[in-house]
Amino acid sequence: MNSLDKMLAILDEFDENTLTIDISRAAERCGSSRASTYRYLQALTRAGLLTPASGGTYTVGSRVIELEMLKRENDPLLRAGRHLIRFSSEELQLNLMLCSYYGDKVLCADLAWTDHTIPEIYKPGRPMPIFKGAMAKVILASLSVSQLKSIYAHNASLIEESALGVDLADFLSRMAIIRDAQYCITHAEVFSGLVGIAAPVSDAEGRVLGSVVFVVSARRFEANDPNYFIDNIRNIASEIERRISGSAKQSGSGIVVAARPGRSPKYKA
Repeated sequence: MNSLDKMLAILDEFDENTLTIDISRAAERCGSSRASTYRYLQALTRAGLLTPASGGTYTVGSRVIELEMLKRENDPLLRAGRHLIRFSSEELQLNLMLCSYYGDKVLCADLAWTDHTIPEIYKPGRPMPIFKGAMAKVILASLSVSQLKSIYAHNASLIEESALGVDLADFLSRMAIIRDAQYCITHAEVFSGLVGIAAPVSDAEGRVLGSVVFVVSARRFEANDPNYFIDNIRNIASEIERRISGSAKQSGSGIVVAARPGRSPKYKA
């Protein structure tokens, strides 16, 4: 890794269970000497990405919060979907989640949780496994064949472990089925006892931006016709797409917001 990569690797230490980092852990994370690591920490602090905390530790800085606010206020998917998912959740009494695709991961972007018999296990910003769960699989299936081939080349064993294909042809076939159906249903793949019913959300040119997903108990899913969930989730996705398209035409910005996987997309389990 070059110096920039090493410095940015320090930020990878932060997650839901790790809110602070000290120089020793930062040096271990980036593989540098304490002197170099201290310079990295100071540079990140000057940029506002970190801020000093007690006991010689550092925590997430103010600039991260500012950027998150800008993203939430200006992201086309969030702007088009945040009010709709709340209205639909109340109307249907179903938990709804909006997920964004960032090329290297799928994140919970927003949610509306009206069925409190299910604990509120998702949070905005929480990463999702790319090969498990309806919310991620329906996004994955919406990528181009060339992108899927690249993903398979770097993740073949993980794809097989996730029961998504024993070889490339099998993987592409399974993705094509989901893509043609424009929905995906999974049972207990992310959390036990829960069913996910998801549909992709794309921009006006058909590039996937994310997904919208119902999170329901297995009991409730089995008590209803699956088409009830499928039709509703696809209608919600279509309405979000209509709003995104309308907003783009009104602003005339033509901004491309769709992410795509990198040249060597290696995903975590």
